[in-house]
Amino acid sequence: MSKTIPVQKNDYIQVEFEDLTHDGAGVAKVDGYPIFVHGALPGEKANIKVIKVNKGFGIGRLAELLERSHFRVDIAKEDSHKYGGCQLQHISYEGQLAFKENQVRQVLTRIGKLEDVKVHPVLGMEHPWHYRNKAQVPVGEKDGKLISGFFKPRSHEIIETDESLIQLPEVDGAIQMVKEICSELGVKAYNEETHKGDLRHIMARYGKETGELMVVMITRTPDFPNKNKIVAEIVKRIPKVKSIVHNINSKRTNVILGDKVKVLWGSEVIYDYIGDVKFAISALSFYQVNPDQTKVLYDKTLEYAGLAGNETVIDAYCGIGTISLFLAQKAKKVYGVEIVQEAIEDAKRNAELNDITNADFAVGKAEEVIPKWYEQGIKADVLVVDPPRKGCDEALLQTIIEMKPHKVVYVSCNPATLARDLRILEDGGYKTLEVQPVDMFPQTTHVECVALIELR
Repeated sequence: MSKTIPVQKNDYIQVEFEDLTHDGAGVAKVDGYPIFVHGALPGEKANIKVIKVNKGFGIGRLAELLERSHFRVDIAKEDSHKYGGCQLQHISYEGQLAFKENQVRQVLTRIGKLEDVKVHPVLGMEHPWHYRNKAQVPVGEKDGKLISGFFKPRSHEIIETDESLIQLPEVDGAIQMVKEICSELGVKAYNEETHKGDLRHIMARYGKETGELMVVMITRTPDFPNKNKIVAEIVKRIPKVKSIVHNINSKRTNVILGDKVKVLWGSEVIYDYIGDVKFAISALSFYQVNPDQTKVLYDKTLEYAGLAGNETVIDAYCGIGTISLFLAQKAKKVYGVEIVQEAIEDAKRNAELNDITNADFAVGKAEEVIPKWYEQGIKADVLVVDPPRKGCDEALLQTIIEMKPHKVVYVSCNPATLARDLRILEDGGYKTLEVQPVDMFPQTTHVECVALIELR
């Protein structure tokens, strides 16, 4: 007989919260039935309104807070909660780091069945605000003027905002200035419903170490009104700009960037440093958005790799070579593989830029390229993986198990897929020694990890 659900939609009930979900909602239980409430924290008591009832769980909304958590802080900017950019800003930074550490521990135990792995306290930031070096914001129209901001969650309504708590001020300032110039000079915002208008998004990228700025205007059309005047005004009003780029995306799609890129003024790339390594960043390059914490993450990766100078290292999912080039400073030879052709071209350019000659890069799927290398006699002493959120391809994990590198260093942006993949490696003869979480995205629920894995 199916268990009856103990609450109904529109009920007002008093609850006590005992946990947080992976996306930062408070969890309360009524007769074992979980109710998720955004904005609530463990240890708090509240009156809530039940707004949705499913078979396995309910959704509620905070009506009245009766007892506060000692981790609760006042929200710095009310509208940033609405667009979902800063889901954890009602939690003190100490509380955020504790939540993320607990999240990593829980998934390692629940998904990976790894009870005895040492999980270190999360490496956080000294100043956990205004850290993102890149933003791409949608553009709309209101009262005949261009507006920009963020989409309201689960909608395409733009919430207008002129600054973000997590973007660098140079990035926010550039976007606002480009929007004002385009508005003054008669550019129309793209309309999703009619598929008319010009300007879809404005993007800005900033090299924190170099002070170089790139602005990208993403339009539906291959041309737009007063283009040359707009470029001249951007150069005049934004002194740090080094690159002005036009990206054309003519498709009816939610994907932000199109394939066609034209440099309108200045350089095709801007430069930045992570540690001593210099990177060229184009409009389409993948580059970590928090350079301060990227250095922390890569230093830990290098430490776990434990290189003495005579090792061969393979970097699967190498991207534009960020980790590969860090490792190449200490290794005898580094081989990087990545499926995106443009990323590999960037990686080769970045190696040249730094006079690094002991790193080779190949285009292809890691699970196909690495076995070919193995057949050619290229055997890794250390294998580094930094996969996308979906984790490693199972064929790659089987390749690792067959190749038996002495050490694997796994850099992960998703603790759940990390835990799943660690279980597969453990069953294949490896032992997970320790996991170091790093807070790359303060005020949000995301956490990165570096795991050290050795052959038993």
